[in-house]
Order: sequence, then C-alpha cells, then structure tokens
Amino acid sequence: MDQLIQIAGAVLILTAYAGAQFGRLDQHSIAYLVLNLLGSATLAVLAAIEGQLGFLLLEGVWAIVSAWSLGRELRPGD
Repeated sequence: MDQLIQIAGAVLILTAYAGAQFGRLDQHSIAYLVLNLLGSATLAVLAAIEGQLGFLLLEGVWAIVSAWSLGRELRPGD
C-alpha cells in the first residue's frame, strides 16, 4: 500500500513539473502549487514514517516552500 501512496505523491509532483515544462501550468498558479504541496507532503510523511532522513529533508522543504508560495498567492491584495 505504501508503494501506491508513494507513486501517487510522485505523480502529483511530476504532473506539476511536466505542466510547467510544457507551458500548461504557470509556476505561480494555484494548481501548480497545490500539486506540489500535496505530492511533497505525502512523500514527506512516508519518509518520516520510514526514517528516511534525506528524503524527509528534500520533501519536507519542498512542502514548506510550496505551502509558503501558495499562501503568498492566496493572500488578498498581492
């Protein structure tokens, strides 16, 4: 089951990445940031459960940056 959840998290991140690379998603769009946040948070949780510290660092920071950027985009007046 963990493998399916990992694949789902990776697919979310890869969807955002491919969308940006092919000009379908702007890197500041809500959709791009939500995909990155959900995917990286999913993978960070699994990394924490399994004690994979390097992967936790990567995905944890990715999730934090995505959340911060999403908050900035959702802030009224910006």
